[in-house]
Amino acid sequence: MIHTVSEYLRESEKYYSDRIAIVDGTRRITYHEFAEDAEKIAQKLYGEHLFKQPVAVMMDKGKEAVTCFLGTAMSGNFYTVIDVKMPDARIKKILETFAPKIIIVDEKGEKKLQKMEDSVGYVIYKYSDIVQNRVNEETHKEMLKVESKIIDTDILYVLFTSGSTGTPKGVIISHRSVIDYIEWAVETFQFDENAVFGNQAPFYFDNSVLDIYASIRCGGTMHIIPQMLFSFPIRLLEYIRDNSINTVFWVPTVLCRIADLDILAQCDIECLRKILFAGEVMPAKQLNVWRKRLPKALFANLYGPTEITVDCTYYIVDREISDDESVPIGYPCRNSDILILNEKDQLVDKNEKGELCVRGSSLSLGYYNDIERTQSVFVQNPLHSLYREYIYRTGDVVHYNEAGEIIYDGRKDFQVKHTGHRIELGEIETAVSSIRETEFNCCLHKEDSDQLVLFYTGAVDSIQLRKELARMLPEYMLPNVYQRLETMPINLNGKIDRLKLKEKMQDELK
Repeated sequence: MIHTVSEYLRESEKYYSDRIAIVDGTRRITYHEFAEDAEKIAQKLYGEHLFKQPVAVMMDKGKEAVTCFLGTAMSGNFYTVIDVKMPDARIKKILETFAPKIIIVDEKGEKKLQKMEDSVGYVIYKYSDIVQNRVNEETHKEMLKVESKIIDTDILYVLFTSGSTGTPKGVIISHRSVIDYIEWAVETFQFDENAVFGNQAPFYFDNSVLDIYASIRCGGTMHIIPQMLFSFPIRLLEYIRDNSINTVFWVPTVLCRIADLDILAQCDIECLRKILFAGEVMPAKQLNVWRKRLPKALFANLYGPTEITVDCTYYIVDREISDDESVPIGYPCRNSDILILNEKDQLVDKNEKGELCVRGSSLSLGYYNDIERTQSVFVQNPLHSLYREYIYRTGDVVHYNEAGEIIYDGRKDFQVKHTGHRIELGEIETAVSSIRETEFNCCLHKEDSDQLVLFYTGAVDSIQLRKELARMLPEYMLPNVYQRLETMPINLNGKIDRLKLKEKMQDELK
């Protein structure tokens, strides 16, 4: 029985030693090289007497980062991902919450930390220095003993999502949860050693977990597709064709952009046989363009917040769906139970909407270094009080259709899905409030055009405001529209009147 994800790598290295594990631009690494470099990382952490401790990986998206993930797992520690392109303010907040014992960097990560005044005090190691070392056989034997002490409920990673208070939330995921998810995915989608994954998701976005660990689990190959290609759809399709990629797990935004450009017929991508998507709503109109072009391919809509380990429901599209129909999020993944609760915390009746809640091995262990926030959404199952059983309240509103399929309706609160990322509008508002010459502000999401609309009062102009926000927020969280108001509408409770602003947004931004 598998207890840790590092066992996936050891098994694939045993059977597929010379097979290409990762392709990263013009670079590639075999399973033997992958396992060897991961062991070097593990031995370094072991030599620092670290066990069950936080390790930050701060480097460009590439094969080195993936090697660090597995090396950290081998050593019995857990990792978080810090993208070097993140604004300094966000990185500082993550480091404050995560408090890593070691930060592993590449050249860009090292330069980034050197520019940050608050980086002093962290133990920093360069990846290139670590992998220059040779694997020590005696230490290897000791490492195997260390691995035997890791249990499946130990932490594997902490991924930081957006936070309504302005502080990113660190979602804690165990080995067990990832293994439970990956075993389901491999069986459901019949991944094997012939799988060639085309990775799109950033490594700080949990969609990448399927690409990374399903590929390792079945001895397949993962292509880290150069980010630049997603701005040039024809070249992206050519990359799929030229590298015989047969499996992708992308956000719908990418698939929609290609469908809207009407370029699928310009490139032979018959090699693409499994097309999975998640992270936001997939419009049926664009999905049908893809299905018409690739009638033999499998298409699947996956759903789930980071807190339940990537996905908890799925829908394999096996029937005709009209352009104006909602694509179902489907049915529970194996070993996940879905509870749809109404406002009285009772299971919904037929056609009644309710909050989607989840129980099972997929559940996160909560938020890192934030017990209060953890207890607010990881709660006792309200359907009984006989024993302790936690469920996760997603805040997503759903209902069952006539066929018993789950249909996604939207967010219960102000958390939104934008360009494939889950964003809490409060974090944007907190950042705006910190900028001089701003007074009141309110950020809304215009769903039909997937735009973040910022209303604000103050003397600052929109160009300067965006420039300031770019220093504090990732690019995907920057508002698309800036509306400066003379006065902010206030309701009877003395709060910003969001309903009036929504009406204004719909009237003025058609």
